[in-house]
Amino acid sequence: MASQERVETVTKGTAFWRCPKPATYAPETCELLRGGDTLPLQCSPTSSQRVLPSKQLASAIYLPPILAVRSHLRPASMCQANGAYSREQFKPQATRDLEKEKRRLQNIFATGKEPAERKRKPPPVRQENPAPELDRFEELVKEIQERKEFLADMEALGQGRQYQGIILTEISQKLQEMEDLDHKRSEELRKALATT
Repeated sequence: MASQERVETVTKGTAFWRCPKPATYAPETCELLRGGDTLPLQCSPTSSQRVLPSKQLASAIYLPPILAVRSHLRPASMCQANGAYSREQFKPQATRDLEKEKRRLQNIFATGKEPAERKRKPPPVRQENPAPELDRFEELVKEIQERKEFLADMEALGQGRQYQGIILTEISQKLQEMEDLDHKRSEELRKALATT
């Protein structure tokens, strides 16, 4: 056959992936390997390596003692007490209305169509009369009154000095807002009177 004619010899070291030749060892290393001895811990450096100062090996590395580890497993009695082995009670789902199903199937057999469900119109929502809106001016008057009462209560408790600056500042802001509202209303009144 054609494949048998092409048989060529492959020289050692030139295999399929061109593997390098096996490593050669020093005679001392070969002696150690044959004898089964251990390799030396320290060896003289080769000429290509620098001589490093020898480090003293730690005589012994002491590890902390292993503490008795508590098992993460719980005893069976604890699991049973917690209810791990109890079965869940069966909770049936909502059942279908059988009478409604019967009527639906009767309509399908009689007419050949599924009946359209009648949708009820939701009852009209009653519109409640909105509460009369409080005038912003009246709201500001109430807020100022509340702050005055709060300040009087704090003075009765002996804490008036602590809150006096804050409350008086808020009251002055409310008064400023009331003045602005009064100015706007008077402008609107003038315009309304001027157009009539």
